[in-house]
Amino acid sequence: MKLKPAVAVARRIAEIGREAWDACADNPVYEGNPFIRFDFLDALEEANCAVERTGWGPQHLSVEDEHGRVAAAMPLYLKSHSQGEYIFDHAWADAYERAGGRYYPKLLSAAPFTPATGARLLCRPDVDPQEAWGMLLGGGLQLCERFGASGLNLNFVTEAEWNWLGGQGLGRREGQQYHWENHGYRDFEDFLGALSSGRRKTIRRERREAQGAAEIRCLTGADLTEDHWDAFFRFYMDTGSRKWGRPYLTRAFFSMLGERMADRVLLVMAAREGRWIAGALNLIGADCLYGRHWGCVEDVPFLHFELCYYQAIAWAIEHGLRRVEAGAQGQHKIARGYLPRPVYSAHWIADPALRGPVERFLAQERQAVDQEMEWLEEAYSPFREGA
Repeated sequence: MKLKPAVAVARRIAEIGREAWDACADNPVYEGNPFIRFDFLDALEEANCAVERTGWGPQHLSVEDEHGRVAAAMPLYLKSHSQGEYIFDHAWADAYERAGGRYYPKLLSAAPFTPATGARLLCRPDVDPQEAWGMLLGGGLQLCERFGASGLNLNFVTEAEWNWLGGQGLGRREGQQYHWENHGYRDFEDFLGALSSGRRKTIRRERREAQGAAEIRCLTGADLTEDHWDAFFRFYMDTGSRKWGRPYLTRAFFSMLGERMADRVLLVMAAREGRWIAGALNLIGADCLYGRHWGCVEDVPFLHFELCYYQAIAWAIEHGLRRVEAGAQGQHKIARGYLPRPVYSAHWIADPALRGPVERFLAQERQAVDQEMEWLEEAYSPFREGA
């Protein structure tokens, strides 16, 4: 399949369109990742979450084939800050600006506000990925020059993209998250059987106390209603005000998510005396359950662990999913069966005066992250030896 030599820029993903975008995003190698699909990204723009005035100016790239059909695409944003990314470059920005440079704007390829690995260089299954990736990367670098951006950053890329981008001269960064993996468990009790006796007892006690304090429901598809989204938005805003100070998502976004992607949503809700008091939002991929947001309006012991971790594991086992990704941070997840796993990003920095120090830092950081993951798993894994 021949590709046209030009790379187009769209100021809204709607300019590319659902059918054209998802022809690339639905490539089977992307494992049905919900965060790269048109409906998710378009809802963020339509609900005024990822738009220019919030510092997320869409600059999505696309490449057409010889017949004028979109063959490859790249979600891309012109950023005026580093908020909502979960790959932290604030120290780079501070150092560069103290030295007289201008770090913003920068270009970022990512699923906004979403610390989940997924393809960033999307192409249809019938397209040569190496050719398509090269054109998308070239288009991104040209935009850097046009905007005077400090660089091009690709966050939470796949390992294959990470290795390829490193070969194209981008700095490779490695971080860690905590993921649960399904080793063919029959049910939650079978999973518990793989743990040490102490961890089994602790988890059973935590579940017993949480389930005894609230009624828990798992909702997806047609079961989701605006009442659920009203309640969950209250939880989301409460968490945001306590932890971040600036929640990123609007109420309208959650309604759009329910309207457009209900079958990709798993909302785990807890009620007490007929009133919703807590909830955890997950998105469903072809082989993975992605934990995204949690919130509550009442403090109930162990309810966070039950809704975010244990219910997710039970649901993944029941539906045959291979893993659960529980989002950013949290060493406490290890004790619940979520082990450290690498996540990747790639960075091209325009100014060699900043590029050199950053690349030296990244080399040291990769080694430290690898060592820390190995140590954490050896020291704190809850699994029985040989399980």
